[in-house]
Amino acid sequence: MFIRIETASSTPIYRQISDQIRYQIASGALRRGAKLPSVRELAVNLAVNQNTVLKVYNELCREKILKIERGDGTYVSSGEPDMSIEQRRGVVADLLRPAVVQAVQLKLSIENVKDLVQAEYDAVTAHQSKQSR
Repeated sequence: MFIRIETASSTPIYRQISDQIRYQIASGALRRGAKLPSVRELAVNLAVNQNTVLKVYNELCREKILKIERGDGTYVSSGEPDMSIEQRRGVVADLLRPAVVQAVQLKLSIENVKDLVQAEYDAVTAHQSKQSR
């Protein structure tokens, strides 16, 4: 599992970690049943406070995205995330915002951006359907 913290970002660190874990699950990089690093291990790797990682893990457990097996570790849940469409849209919007800012700065048209998003969406869904066979 790879997580990158942007210290210059206005997004809180716990939110950066949470969004990246969500993205890795949604993209298939983290599969259901995959074991995540311990709170201590991830905190050390990211050079953040353990309470920050614990907050992320607890939040994702409340949403049924992760499950904590006491004494064994934290795993990607086998259940469906308990997220409303608004919450799911918010997660995606947060991930898209930096890409849209970059697209505007590079003076790409909205049509170009839509084409890029569609191509990436198609590639990910094709990859996921191959993996589920």
